[in-house]
Amino acid sequence: MRELQNLMARMLDVIAVVLGASVASQIRFDDIAPRGMNEAFVLLAAAFALAIFPAFELYQSWRGRSKALLAGEVSLAWLVVQGCALIAMYSMVHHVDAVSRLWFAYWTAVSGALLIAWRIGAHGVLAHVRRAGHNLHQVAIAGSATQCDEIARRIDAEPGSGFRATALYNTMPQIRPVNGGHATLCDTIEAFAQYIREHDVHELWLALSLAEERTVVRLVTEFRNDLVNIRFIPDVRSLALFETSSVIELLGVPAINLVASPLSAGAQFKKALFDRLFASAALIGLMPLLIGIAIAVKLSSPGPVFFRQRRKGADGRVFTIYKFRTMRVHSEAPGTVSQATRGDPRVTRLGAFLRRTSLDELPQFYNVLRGDMSVVGPRPHALEHDDLYQRVVTGYIHRYRIKPGITGWAQVNGFRGETDRLEKMELRVAHDLYYLGHWSFWLDMRIIAATIVHGLTSPNAY
Repeated sequence: MRELQNLMARMLDVIAVVLGASVASQIRFDDIAPRGMNEAFVLLAAAFALAIFPAFELYQSWRGRSKALLAGEVSLAWLVVQGCALIAMYSMVHHVDAVSRLWFAYWTAVSGALLIAWRIGAHGVLAHVRRAGHNLHQVAIAGSATQCDEIARRIDAEPGSGFRATALYNTMPQIRPVNGGHATLCDTIEAFAQYIREHDVHELWLALSLAEERTVVRLVTEFRNDLVNIRFIPDVRSLALFETSSVIELLGVPAINLVASPLSAGAQFKKALFDRLFASAALIGLMPLLIGIAIAVKLSSPGPVFFRQRRKGADGRVFTIYKFRTMRVHSEAPGTVSQATRGDPRVTRLGAFLRRTSLDELPQFYNVLRGDMSVVGPRPHALEHDDLYQRVVTGYIHRYRIKPGITGWAQVNGFRGETDRLEKMELRVAHDLYYLGHWSFWLDMRIIAATIVHGLTSPNAY
């Protein structure tokens, strides 16, 4: 059954790619059938989709997972497919004029929408079926009263996910769960195991703390000969820095990240791939603007076009950041960096405009292309400021567990510009740590969209 579903999903993806190309051809050429190189391009993209989509886990079960995250994963996978197909086409024909760029843009947008729409529609139908009581996975939960309540509450809040809590084993009988719903409360492991077997429960979730190893081992041993999916949901909230911990493999042994980069290796690869594609497109598309700003900066005051400064990147690696110069050339005492203040006489008239509109940050797309930065991430600060704030702001240094960004969650929430009070930096760091703990491709898209919409109107940039 699962193989048939995967086959149907692949067929629908190919249909979406071809149908999107036909719609784009109708819009662009008043002809529903792509011709010549366009037709070859479509076939190439369909082949790349079948090869690349499995790497993004688009054919895995999405039960209980975010639909917004699914849309983000599909969008990223489709952009990667189009990028690979574009590179392959260019290597074959050696000039881009063989393919209509407007048709390509229409096709990318329409097929991307179709790829997302059919998946969201399918999940909507499945959610409706599950709300009606069909296609359900019964779940037995073992944990403290608090943990059982929390997981049961999450299951009840998402009836379309297809999970139903049917049995609870409370490891702390002195406190009874209150949100168990219609789930049966078992007082002993023996009664818990008997219920699971008699009611054919296929999901056992162990919401236990790391101190309850003996209970974990006993339950796993109890069901070693049963076809029960046992999932360990460790209660590490008091130990973990970020709200979402990830399981990795070290020397063949599973390990849980408590204080480490919250992004898995796969997530970092996808983020880096998107960064390079986005930065390349930005540098090419904004080239006339970049040249115009460079000329204006050169004419505005004596000095270089670019401002260079050493900043920390991922894992504390130091790199050189690039900006358009917005201040008159001046010198400062060694080991000190003075932030720009409102009405700062060092800032040129052109520089004030560039800073207010964030256009001075555009050269950092070169840093993204080099791999020093990401499009979205915590903003890097001068090394002198790092040395100061990491001693007085809790969690400050953990901002550098991922690449710094041109824009970030703190910036789109108004925390940018001068940090003349410690409270401002503490709030900025709190937003950066929230971003690290809740990262998703969809969140990055929200931040980029908010930056484009509101990036030219911030009162804190001067």
